[in-house]
Amino acid sequence: MSFAGVSLIRDGRLRPSGSAINDAGAVSGYHLLVVEGYSCIKHILKGSPIESRSFRVGGYLWSLKYYPNGLPWASLGDVSAALVLAQDVSKPVKAQFRFSFIDQSDKQESIRTRSRGGAFRDKSREYSNTLTSKDALENSKHLKDDGFTLWCDVVVVVEDVVNARGTGAAPPFVTVPPPDMQRHFTDLLTAQEGTDVKFKVGGQTIAAHRCVLAARSRVFKAELFGPMKESTATARAIHIEDTEPRVFKAMLAFIYSDSEPELEKEDAEDAMWQWPQLLVAADRYDLQRLKLMCEAKICGFIGVNTTTTILELAENHHCDGLRKACYNFLGAPGNLRAVAATDGFDDLITSHPSVMKELIAMLAP
Repeated sequence: MSFAGVSLIRDGRLRPSGSAINDAGAVSGYHLLVVEGYSCIKHILKGSPIESRSFRVGGYLWSLKYYPNGLPWASLGDVSAALVLAQDVSKPVKAQFRFSFIDQSDKQESIRTRSRGGAFRDKSREYSNTLTSKDALENSKHLKDDGFTLWCDVVVVVEDVVNARGTGAAPPFVTVPPPDMQRHFTDLLTAQEGTDVKFKVGGQTIAAHRCVLAARSRVFKAELFGPMKESTATARAIHIEDTEPRVFKAMLAFIYSDSEPELEKEDAEDAMWQWPQLLVAADRYDLQRLKLMCEAKICGFIGVNTTTTILELAENHHCDGLRKACYNFLGAPGNLRAVAATDGFDDLITSHPSVMKELIAMLAP
């Protein structure tokens, strides 16, 4: 079986590769998914995947999805993975696959899941396997130095179909790669080429492109091309209050890439409190997708000492999913009593009477 490349996931982020898409050059191949910093991602929201690079087997583009906390419809705490067809096709592609955990101290030793197969019709269809439970993985020899390696075998089934010339059908010779427009826009921001607007944020000057901002945010559109256009066009820089430079930069990174931004962090606690700041910025500039990304991240930080602050954030910025996650935590035995004893709970009840009504309704028989 031919090698079809490797993807590195470090601290929950897919690391870029300097090489082109790996092509196994055959109807069968294997791809390696290396996960480093497992402890940083094991509490990711259930059903939230981390996706590998694209790789080619049998003339088709594929990718892997790793679910650290289980598939959306599976049990919480399962470790799962899925194979995804990463391109559009005119007819279904039949393939079989199998996942293996590789012991990092002995590459020849692994635990294999059962082989699966199916007809991949488009990019929205994925076939998955539950690999093991989180507890089993964390107590196994496959997790070493806070990481592990996942091996996926892929075999494309080439059917002996006779075409108009009487010859057997073969995998396509021309494969259209996935779109990379987001990368080009991100490179444009990084290179600072053609920037035509500047922002003064916390003593730092940050440059961007008016058209890109206006296309992605109707708030920026009104500010840069609406009635305020003249004042913003003549100003040396637009002053942004109550936002840290790193948070504003993270928001710009999302605007240009439409992907989850990578936050500048000094430690885990620092990262935890940057997501609420980014949510506030996303709400301010009406970036709904980024706002939901932030909500999903913050859900993972809900605990006895943080629920009051997070619930107040959800109430102030109309985050329905985050509110429900907080109330779900408070509904667990003993949690409400513990949270009620923390600083700030009384202030939350006073400033948001609806929270008390919600708690009463939740506790009512």
